[in-house]
Amino acid sequence: MKRTLRAIVVLALGLALGPGVAAAQGPPEPRLPREGGQPLAASAPTLSLAAQNPFMGGVPSGQVMPSVVPLSLTDAIARGLEHNLGVVLGEQGTRSAAGAHWTSLSRLLPNLSGRLTEERQTVNLEAFGFPLSLLPPGLNPVVGPFDVFDARLAVSQPVFDYSAIQGNRAGALGEKAARFSYQDVRDTVVFVIANLYLQAISGASRIDAVQAQVKTSQALYDRAVDMKKAGVVAGIEVLRAQVQLQSQQQRLIFYQNEFAKQKLALARAIGLPLAQQFDLTDRVPYAALPAQSLDESLRQAYASRSDLKSALAGLRAAEANRQAARGLSFPSVAVSADIGDIGLTPSTAKKTYTLGAFLRVPVFQGGLVHGRLLQTDAALQQQRAQVEDLRGRIDYEVRAALLDIKAADDQVQVAKGTVDLGNQQLVQAQDRFAAGVASNIEVVQAQEAVATATDNFISSLYAHNLAKLSLARALGVAEASASQFLGGQQ
Repeated sequence: MKRTLRAIVVLALGLALGPGVAAAQGPPEPRLPREGGQPLAASAPTLSLAAQNPFMGGVPSGQVMPSVVPLSLTDAIARGLEHNLGVVLGEQGTRSAAGAHWTSLSRLLPNLSGRLTEERQTVNLEAFGFPLSLLPPGLNPVVGPFDVFDARLAVSQPVFDYSAIQGNRAGALGEKAARFSYQDVRDTVVFVIANLYLQAISGASRIDAVQAQVKTSQALYDRAVDMKKAGVVAGIEVLRAQVQLQSQQQRLIFYQNEFAKQKLALARAIGLPLAQQFDLTDRVPYAALPAQSLDESLRQAYASRSDLKSALAGLRAAEANRQAARGLSFPSVAVSADIGDIGLTPSTAKKTYTLGAFLRVPVFQGGLVHGRLLQTDAALQQQRAQVEDLRGRIDYEVRAALLDIKAADDQVQVAKGTVDLGNQQLVQAQDRFAAGVASNIEVVQAQEAVATATDNFISSLYAHNLAKLSLARALGVAEASASQFLGGQQ
């Protein structure tokens, strides 16, 4: 079960983040892909893969409110930790591991049973060693019918069973590993929900930016129309301004649709009814993260990562399972007892009891022990390899997150300056066009430069926040400190 939980986590990190992974690992795209002036939508395979990810789903809860519900990042994370499908499946996986532990423990606990019988019997004496020749002449060897009443309590208790002892130890460690895996699932849910929230914030920021660009394009188009009426510019200037206005309107429609789908994805992941209207109340502005050394980060990750704790507990469980397989060839001791009343009728029943001790010494079990040893030893070696691989993956994830934070921080600084320069270029182009010393080709080019710079800034800010989330996830403190990391604190 713990392997299943870890597989779910890996699937989530690969599929749930969508464009967020690319944004964190490489430079952001300056603009959305375009074909004939139209932004291209997400491909169908990406949507199909996301639909298969349990972390992108949730268990809807609550009634649809007629009013618009405010939703902060903290509220979204809290709701996701309660209703996200990954959390629900992980919690049930933990319960399943607890059940397996109780099953293994039952081999060491006493068994008490009660029995109440009342039978009517006939007995063939010859079947019990009394041949007909030994019986008086004419006596029927079949005795009965007669009644037998028996009311009895029986108890048995293993005294020493090395295989059962190690099996119970493996069950306890398996349950512990499942609990650590569940905590790792919760960290992943925090990462996924925060990423979806950041994506929606970026979508809202792009809408705001494009709306400003639409207003600018509308003003430039109106000015071009007025200047043409005054005979100052040719009709081509009006057409060019109109094309630019409609291009910005198309971008606005695209981003509004993308934002609506991003909110739907967030609502699904946190179990919010899809018909519920809500507003994002947080904007998560830029906040630099204090520098942290690589050695310190690695020490924190190795001490805090729940998946590593789960893998180490799983390794100890695999060792215990191997010892349990070896114990199948060891002697075992058990005791049993029963006490009750037996007789022809309840009123004539007499009290009887039985006490016994049993020593079981395996001699030859047809290769059972050898087969179990091969299986458990192979599982042990696999678990050891997975632990070492996980150590290396933690090292990689911490190093990559620190590199991403540094690169994304530099990108934000450059993008800020580019936006300022683009706005200055647009103002100067507008002044030159109004003065009649340049065509509105310069204005259109300046508008495109501003749009590109704004998209780059939004993408770099998203990449920076995602890199901070990735570091919190790599350090194993996503649930405890995600909000602090986004706020620029560790």
